[in-house]
Amino acid sequence: MKINIEGNKVEGVFQRRLNRFIGEVLIDDKLEITHIPNTGRMKDFLTNGANIILRKVNEPHRKTQYDLLMVYKDNTLINIDSKLPNNLLHKAFLNKDIEGFQQYDDIRREVTFGNSKFDFYLSNKKESVLVEAKCVTLVKENHLASFPDAPTDRGTKHILELIEAKKQGFRTAVFFIIQRDDANKFTPNQEMDEAFYKAVLLAKKVDVEFYAYTCHVTPNSLRLKNQLEIIL
Repeated sequence: MKINIEGNKVEGVFQRRLNRFIGEVLIDDKLEITHIPNTGRMKDFLTNGANIILRKVNEPHRKTQYDLLMVYKDNTLINIDSKLPNNLLHKAFLNKDIEGFQQYDDIRREVTFGNSKFDFYLSNKKESVLVEAKCVTLVKENHLASFPDAPTDRGTKHILELIEAKKQGFRTAVFFIIQRDDANKFTPNQEMDEAFYKAVLLAKKVDVEFYAYTCHVTPNSLRLKNQLEIIL
């Protein structure tokens, strides 16, 4: 399953991050500013001198004319647009490409439960499912993907809400969509966020389901690739 990444793409060189959402880049030796569609830290690859792929945006109301889509780390291309994993997973659910989730015909996006909004609600005549998707860009040593790369109170809240939903009879699941193809295992990032890690352990005990998939990334497409073992 893959999605196409549309738009007028250009190559550049990353310079520095001005804040969470804005960065400076060089395009044809000209300094420009770009929107960064990911609030993660990405310190291991979003560095001065990194080769990048941007999309030119022709929208008069925008403060920036570019979106930063992808970053090269050595020979690995990493997608950083945090919206794309949800789009990819949505298409996979619609096409019934995810094993274990092929029996649902009602598929909705951004559904509220409790005090949280979840990415997907799936249902059939027998059961209802709440699904949260997380965009993963961090891969540590030994090809170990990990989330989060910055503390995430929101992520912890989602996990705790899924525990409550499970107690109320929902099937519940979290998908970690790894935006690169150089990982072979996944683990929650205990070093970065102990609370998130503990919430995952609690959720696992009550049978909240966890899945991790790598993606094959090209300048023009994003495709689900391999399901990974999750180490807790």
